[in-house]
Amino acid sequence: MINDVIKCIEKEKIVVIVRGVKKESLIPLAEAMYEGGIRLLELTYSANGSVSDEETAENIKTLAEHFKGRMYIGAGTVLTEKQVVLTKKAGGKFIISPDAFDKVIKKTKKLGLVSMPGAITPTEIQSAIRAGADFIKLFPMTNFGVSYLKAVKAPLSHVKFLAVGGVDENNMAEYLKAGICGFGVGSNIVKKDLVEKGDYKAITELAKKFVEVVK
Repeated sequence: MINDVIKCIEKEKIVVIVRGVKKESLIPLAEAMYEGGIRLLELTYSANGSVSDEETAENIKTLAEHFKGRMYIGAGTVLTEKQVVLTKKAGGKFIISPDAFDKVIKKTKKLGLVSMPGAITPTEIQSAIRAGADFIKLFPMTNFGVSYLKAVKAPLSHVKFLAVGGVDENNMAEYLKAGICGFGVGSNIVKKDLVEKGDYKAITELAKKFVEVVK
């Protein structure tokens, strides 16, 4: 199963980040993105505790059970081993973090999930790979850009990188040309005003724009 998820990430290239969306909007939002070609969705945990870990895990479970493998659901902003365990129990398939905490990476791999920790320096990147990471989320990418990706990819050509932060349909092609493996995209697809209005057709159209670039 883990290899299926890795292959899906490599093929589809886009993981959509969903943060702060009400429970009742999750399924129509995810279905709108699925119609637009999205096959990987990340629900984020709340680092400040405004939403409990258990509630987030329940939302992951709701989506995982709804899609039954049509779309892979995972967790984002994963900072603790507890959150990894909750995600596994909820049916999540991958773990994405803003940092590269070795205990989170190792717990992720032990439970058979795909590991995508965040890192930026060569030391952080290699430490995460040694701990078992499958992909490295270059974050925040918007502050470094394509030139930085090229610089770190030269000596670290064995690493599969995802660009997260400041990614849009206008710069994705440049990242792909430089050797990026995929992207994490949040508010450029999951626009809060569209979700609040229930304009899911517009979200489908946004998703299609991004998918067209990577195809």
